[in-house]
Amino acid sequence: MSKETLFTKIINREISADIVYEDEHTLAFKDINPQAPYHVLIIPKKPIATINDIVKEDRELIGQLYCVAAELAKTNGFADTGYRVVMNCNEDGGQTVYHIHLHMLAGQEMGWPPYTNKMKA
Repeated sequence: MSKETLFTKIINREISADIVYEDEHTLAFKDINPQAPYHVLIIPKKPIATINDIVKEDRELIGQLYCVAAELAKTNGFADTGYRVVMNCNEDGGQTVYHIHLHMLAGQEMGWPPYTNKMKA
C-alpha cells in the first residue's frame, strides 16, 4: 500500500485544486508552479508511486493519461501548434510527488534539452 500523497488529498477533495478534467480513473488539474502558459498535471486516481511501480495491469490506465493529454490539447487549441508531455521518475529524474503524474505543457515553444542550465554541472 502506498503512502498518501498531496495528489491523493486532491483526489479525495481534502485539498483544493483547479481541476480541468476528471473521469472515473483520471484527474487533471493546473500546476501550482506552472513552467509554461498552460501547465497541467494528469494523474491516475490509482496511487502508483513511480514509473518503476507500473505493472502490466496498468497499461490501459497509463494510456488513458496520454489520451487525456491529447483531448486537453485539442480542447485548448494546442494540438496543431504542439505541446509537451513528460513524466519524471525518482529524485534524479525530477520527481517530487511520489504519485505518478504526466506534466502537459503548452502555450510556448519548447526547447531541448529542458533545464539546460541545471545540467551543466
